[in-house]
Amino acid sequence: MKRNKTRSSRSIFALSVVAAMAVTPVVSPVILPQVGQASTFKNQTLQLGAANLKETREKTNLAPGVTYTHIVRGTQSQKDVYIVDVAFLNTRNEADALVQRLKSDGCEPRVEVISKRAADDPQHGPLGYLVRVGSFKTESEANKLRDDLTAKGYQNLHVVYSGEDGGNTTGPWVVNVLEINPKQFKGRITPDLGTEIIPDREKVSSIAARTHALAATNGGYFVMGPSDGTEGDLAGVSMINGDLISEAVNGRTSLILSGSGKNARIASVVTQLTAAASDGAKRDINGLNRKPGLIRDGGEPGDLPSDKPKQDFTFTNPNELIQFTSKFGQTSDPGEGVEAVLDATGVVIEFRDHRGGAIPKDGSVLAGTGNAVDWLRTHAKVGMKINVKKEVLANGSELRVNNTTGIVNGGPRLLAGGKVKIPAMAEGFNWPDNPEFFYRFGERRNPRTLAGVKADGTILLVTVDGRHPGYSVGASFEESAQIMKSLGATDALNLDGGGSTTMTIGSKLITHPSDSTGERPVGDAIVVLP
Repeated sequence: MKRNKTRSSRSIFALSVVAAMAVTPVVSPVILPQVGQASTFKNQTLQLGAANLKETREKTNLAPGVTYTHIVRGTQSQKDVYIVDVAFLNTRNEADALVQRLKSDGCEPRVEVISKRAADDPQHGPLGYLVRVGSFKTESEANKLRDDLTAKGYQNLHVVYSGEDGGNTTGPWVVNVLEINPKQFKGRITPDLGTEIIPDREKVSSIAARTHALAATNGGYFVMGPSDGTEGDLAGVSMINGDLISEAVNGRTSLILSGSGKNARIASVVTQLTAAASDGAKRDINGLNRKPGLIRDGGEPGDLPSDKPKQDFTFTNPNELIQFTSKFGQTSDPGEGVEAVLDATGVVIEFRDHRGGAIPKDGSVLAGTGNAVDWLRTHAKVGMKINVKKEVLANGSELRVNNTTGIVNGGPRLLAGGKVKIPAMAEGFNWPDNPEFFYRFGERRNPRTLAGVKADGTILLVTVDGRHPGYSVGASFEESAQIMKSLGATDALNLDGGGSTTMTIGSKLITHPSDSTGERPVGDAIVVLP
């Protein structure tokens, strides 16, 4: 349902908050306890870098129970430089062979052993061997070396900044924190779809303006382009106002909001979707509101190449049954296959020998490909009834859902019961066939969006700017966990990050986008509504 876009007292209030921020920030002094001492969020330093790094905080109250804090920690290290990464290799012999080739081309290469693995990785020994060349104070010098090496036949080179490696640095780090106390806050926190339907994407600042939000962050992972499925489709679970609109990457950690969005929990989420025909036949529904056959970050039995989750990877499956609701828009995804059109009670009112057609406002469409075509032809004839059952499990137990429940996908988990717990392997962020993925995604510093819950129920939405040397270096998975622990969270998870990392106050962008094109349109956002 479209929202009224005229300016209301809520939007005027949000704008006045932004104006107030520009005039009267509260700057906290840097007389703070050493890292590791017991204290509250109000005076605990972030566990980033050395304990004696300078840290400043600007704090603004956005509404009763809602506080925004801007934290800057550390300064740029004069030791950090720009480097050309030539290759990440699995064995020392491969690395040594590449070193000899680089030397013959007049370079002075070095090999760095990447020792740290994901905490739940069953393999032991080094993760890999990184062959690097150069040490430059400016990025342009490193780019020139990269281009020279490319001309000599080297491929897939990366120019990187050593401060983002994940090792010792003095920063700086720019961290933005929204702290929502549910006992004082009179509004609600909820996910909101970009463009208000699944296809396509929308900037967080636009979503915040459209919803008259006090503040907003980006939400979960999503499909970036049509080669990976439906652009804007959430790559994992999504529920808004109790309506499940995207299936889970089963077992991944997600953020669950309930009680008008003022209660939150971090949990492993599984969805179980079933179509039961009136003739007694049953079949699993493979997905919701997405292009059949392409599963971002999957997988489940039948998905290729495996049934294990894998971040930033598109699985395929030729045999899928997909349900489309009005959250997909007015028409279902077109293509080969068949469709059964259901009314609000589940009665089949139309059967189509193709995919792509009108979706009833209060009904749905079941689209089949491969062996799901025969199932629909046999068990979804006009006049028959199909009961679609959707179950959501949180930490193994059925989730009680009402019209205030929202779920935002994410992963991996960062904290559980106040302790660092990062199941990167189990949640698909560590690729056994390509160890470099975990190194670049989890061990190196990147922009991050994080969510957490304190013991008293206080909700934390946090962004860490990154990929901007001299401004903010980003955070690794481990550092993200330590940030959330420093802020007082007992449970926390990683949301979508990188170029997606965004926070707004009102509709004003306060983060520093890492994409060269500026703020990235995303699949969904978490909005704090007055």
